[in-house]
Amino acid sequence: MAEIPLAPIQRIIKKAGAERVGEDAVLALRDNVEKGCLETARKAVQLAAHAGRKTVRASDIELAAQA
Repeated sequence: MAEIPLAPIQRIIKKAGAERVGEDAVLALRDNVEKGCLETARKAVQLAAHAGRKTVRASDIELAAQA
């Protein structure tokens, strides 16, 4: 189930230099971004749990994104 609205994704693609953006491109990028974010969030939750915390901190996100 998609969580990120399509309009911001389309704006990101246009900001990258596209004049026109197909709906299929917007959907594909959204799915890709959500997949990557979910993976990073899961790693961050594991890092917080390993540190004995229930709270995910910015440092957990940064470490998870590097892995």
